[in-house]
Amino acid sequence: MAVNVALLGAGRIGKVHAKAVGVTDGAKLVAIADAFEDAAKALAQTCEARVSTIDAIAASDDVNAVIICTPTTTHADLIEQFARAGKAVFCEKPIDLSLERTKSCLKTVQDCGAVLMLGFNRRFDPHFQAVRGAIDEGQVGSVEMVQITSRDPEAPPPSYIQSSGGIFRDMTVHDFDMARFLLGEEVTTVYATASVLVDPEIGKLGDYDSATVVLTTASGRQCSISNSRRATYGYDQRIEVHGSKGAVAAENQRPVAIEVATEDGFVRPPLHDFFMTRYTEAYAAEIAAFVHAIETGTTPHPTGEDGLKALILAEAALKSVAERRSVGVDEI
Repeated sequence: MAVNVALLGAGRIGKVHAKAVGVTDGAKLVAIADAFEDAAKALAQTCEARVSTIDAIAASDDVNAVIICTPTTTHADLIEQFARAGKAVFCEKPIDLSLERTKSCLKTVQDCGAVLMLGFNRRFDPHFQAVRGAIDEGQVGSVEMVQITSRDPEAPPPSYIQSSGGIFRDMTVHDFDMARFLLGEEVTTVYATASVLVDPEIGKLGDYDSATVVLTTASGRQCSISNSRRATYGYDQRIEVHGSKGAVAAENQRPVAIEVATEDGFVRPPLHDFFMTRYTEAYAAEIAAFVHAIETGTTPHPTGEDGLKALILAEAALKSVAERRSVGVDEI
């Protein structure tokens, strides 16, 4: 029996998830809701789903699960609404920009016994998963140091910055989750520096566009994160894990993996231009994992607790920048 899915939000990321549902065995997209009805209608026609409302979806007997792709400010309320309605919930990160609101939302989810999976899609990237696989198989020995590079092709507009929660909550949060995914131990201290090197308007809004973070675990394992809102050469996404027996790395990906050699030298195609093409496989894999968890009655990962822990690291990074010191996670 198919898992009937409803999509809340028919924008850019909603379209990505609609496509992912379409290629997932055992899943069927049956309803779409969006504040802009024309957007919902256009996507519904493409996916052969019905246009509905959030309240109608919550009350619907033929919807088993929802995918929340609405603005961040709506996430916690929608998670709670659909947890109470008995629907399995997949939500794009974050649950909320507030730690307290995130915690209260997770309490509701727990009280309802609801299924909640958070959209940290990079865990499902096949290249990053292969790195984790090498760690699990003991190929590099005990993890000692992790390096994560994550740089966007260009800075978002000021209107986005104003509602994003800032670079640490919006961008680095993915890297905080990836650090936890690879380190194998919880982070205990955070040291961060941040600057405005790309767009002065970002600084005027109280945010940063360039950041470096060092995370440390209780045993001394380290992770360094390099973030920039501007990479003129494309969407820069790399990780490396150094261990007691060796190292494993995932390099940048390109739409076409070729190299042309001539008398002028060696040339490779440019990098992917943004997350929608770079992480296509990851988006499909995470929705497949969500559906599988519903079918088998298992707990999907990443959980809401993973989202909370990543947000705590973001808050620690902000405190570190403001106070120019290393911040203990237990201070947050």
